[in-house]
Amino acid sequence: MRSVITGGAGFIGSHLVEYLLAAGDDVVVLDDMSTGAPRNLLGALADPKLRLVQGSILDRSVVEDTIRGADRVFHLAAAVGVRLIVEHPLSSLRTNIHGTENVLDACLANNAKLLLVSTSEVYGKNTADKLSEDSDRVLGSALTSRWTYAASKGIDEAFAHAYHTQYGLQVAIVRPFNTVGPRQTGRYGMVVPNLVGQALRGEPLTVFGDGQQTRCFSYVGDVVPALVRIAEAPAAVGRAFNLGGAEEISIEQLALRALRVTGSSSSITYVPYEEAYSEGFEDMRRRVPDNAAAFDLVGFVPRTTLDETLAHVAAAIAETTKADRQRSAIVDPTKGGARVAEVAQAGWAR
Repeated sequence: MRSVITGGAGFIGSHLVEYLLAAGDDVVVLDDMSTGAPRNLLGALADPKLRLVQGSILDRSVVEDTIRGADRVFHLAAAVGVRLIVEHPLSSLRTNIHGTENVLDACLANNAKLLLVSTSEVYGKNTADKLSEDSDRVLGSALTSRWTYAASKGIDEAFAHAYHTQYGLQVAIVRPFNTVGPRQTGRYGMVVPNLVGQALRGEPLTVFGDGQQTRCFSYVGDVVPALVRIAEAPAAVGRAFNLGGAEEISIEQLALRALRVTGSSSSITYVPYEEAYSEGFEDMRRRVPDNAAAFDLVGFVPRTTLDETLAHVAAAIAETTKADRQRSAIVDPTKGGARVAEVAQAGWAR
């Protein structure tokens, strides 16, 4: 198979790259490096089956050239993280809507199958006991960036479904629920790497609001194989599937769990939403997935426990911190700093 992954240098995308290479695919990554990182692909760069293209999904010609000849496309490129979405709403909308349309057109022109990776954000403020794929979407004000992002991802799904029903494009949709694991960064508001990183550094753990909002966190190592199996399942075409964790936990309890797993003695600090983001910011109180459709189709079960997931994240953060310190130790100050990840940067020329 020749597989294209948009956003392949990102957190989930880089794990998917490694999985597909191990399965024998020829893999092409398209990434503009806005939120991805070259070092996420360091372990894969030596594989001759990998080709990297640095470019944006907003550039139609680049998208067309990259997808030409592909058997299937995994579309992960999107605006990511609550902080980025709140601070840059316009670019987030453009990336999600216009970029996805470019990918859909290129897939249609090349008769390539498409897996559209959406988000559980599309459910908005629906606090149902378990959210199924047909659950109502409950969004707040159209003038609030948190919900305009959710709306844009819903439009992506609507576009994809329309391309399927009107043009016959073979496309399936997945909605990950808070996927976490190694390589995820906390820069854009991702709660698990933020809390674990603070615990490892001995800093106070920052919990927004009252901390009683609940989530279900899924491990990237469980989610990535499910993405591929859904992409390969003929019965998935034209449908959407939730992929989420099994344990519902409040953010306050998540912080306490992070302290226990890391052995940290840090305290917990509660920060109002208006201080963390902006006045009028809204969050959802509860988000719990119903994974029955994905289980029935491909046997998806979130097997990695939350403690195991937190331990994986902690180990990855510690390793990255150690590597960064080692690089800093060999910097020649007369040359203005080190060239970080030269091997990764060179890989973009292949």
